[in-house]
Amino acid sequence: MLKQGSAIDRYFKISERGSNYSREIRGGFATFFAMSYIVVLNPLILSGADSSGASLGFAAVAATTAFVAGILTILMGAWAKHPFAIATGLGVNAFVAVTIASHPGLTWPDMMGLVMLSGLTMLILVLTGFRTAVFKAVPEALKTAIVVGIGLFIALIGLVNAGFVRRIPDAAGTTVPLGLGVDGKLLGWPTLVFVVGLVLTIALVVRKVRGAILIGIIVSTALAAILEFTLHIGPSFDGKTYNPRGWSLVAPKFTEWAAPDLSLIGKANPFGAFQHLGIIAATLLAFVILLSIFFDAMGTMVGLAREAGNIDKHGNIPNVDRVLQVDALGAIIGGGSSVSSNQIFVESGAGIGEGARTGLASIVTGLLFLVAMFFTPLINLVPFEAVAPALVVVGFMMVSQVGKIHWQDWGVGIPAFLTMALMPFTYSIANGLGAGFISFALIRTFQGRAREVHPLMWAVAAAFLLFFGIGPVEEILGVK
Repeated sequence: MLKQGSAIDRYFKISERGSNYSREIRGGFATFFAMSYIVVLNPLILSGADSSGASLGFAAVAATTAFVAGILTILMGAWAKHPFAIATGLGVNAFVAVTIASHPGLTWPDMMGLVMLSGLTMLILVLTGFRTAVFKAVPEALKTAIVVGIGLFIALIGLVNAGFVRRIPDAAGTTVPLGLGVDGKLLGWPTLVFVVGLVLTIALVVRKVRGAILIGIIVSTALAAILEFTLHIGPSFDGKTYNPRGWSLVAPKFTEWAAPDLSLIGKANPFGAFQHLGIIAATLLAFVILLSIFFDAMGTMVGLAREAGNIDKHGNIPNVDRVLQVDALGAIIGGGSSVSSNQIFVESGAGIGEGARTGLASIVTGLLFLVAMFFTPLINLVPFEAVAPALVVVGFMMVSQVGKIHWQDWGVGIPAFLTMALMPFTYSIANGLGAGFISFALIRTFQGRAREVHPLMWAVAAAFLLFFGIGPVEEILGVK
């Protein structure tokens, strides 16, 4: 029986971090529900054919995505002891499926080989201490801005996934990129599920009810299932037609047991891209992947650790080296398993909002992913609209730290603002970090205070300049 003061309690420091077993278990479930959509979404993103006409296969990608996420998340919990869950990152997989796949001659093993090599490079940077040193060189104000920016990003993800806020097609003849519902109107039962879930979750959080976020997800899921089974609403897109009143991606349904197909593991070809594209072109592609996984994870880690209160008096994260080691392994194993780079998920904030503070919550989440690999009714039963309220509420919790920034000092105020604004506006944590780091170095120079900029911050700012200018660089070098 699990008791306070037990070996498990001491190992994970559950009592020391002000948590308990029930909070950790609830947090593990909340995080799983919040990010389980990746098992469905990743196969959709990686569903295209390569230059040879071969595809990875939906079932194989889904099973392997769940398997890799489960193993890495358990490793994160057991080794790094933080409530951070890991799964295929949406930034890198889209970059691989769209940008890298557009290069002629590349096969899926070649493309995933680039991800694998980027992960190996990342692991070297972690083992040499470089990545940890960069983390420590970031000013406190920018670390706080990262938390706030991720909070805004999480909230936007929730609002968009729920259909409460929607992208407006360019063909609509408007310059407004986002709008309320459909043509400014809230339509469809799925939107109602989100609204009910959001109101319920806020009420429970305000009343300080234990398990508020998880209760909100469960009640919203139950409501969604009842509506789908009685009204047959269907998904917003069934592969042929678009239904603006449908579920965002997952239409609530039960699925049967299926044996997992893990045949993709070990299929990557680390040097295939260099053979087809040449050293310069392949290296540039690998560099972009490297920068993305380097800074996305760092920003997410900072935001989640601060929200969980898992930082020391100097603002450092305990076991940060172990966190970064597992994150680097995420790129190596994800690429080697053909499901793209795995990284810390911002949706881990749902578990933290539920009270999770230790790696025990991650072990719970990881075990649920392994179960989902065999039997996925929990994944296919929980639509985005049921999880989105949790993301919005957690976003509020993270944004509440904005008052810690010294806004009167424009040398940190402007970079903090750019960091916070560009994360949600560009749908990328890395873009927000890059704008913040570059502007911090520049403004401190304009203020005559360049000596206050850590040398590593200059190096990172220079790397981000190359990252943002990768298009012109490719043109100059004659790379497609």
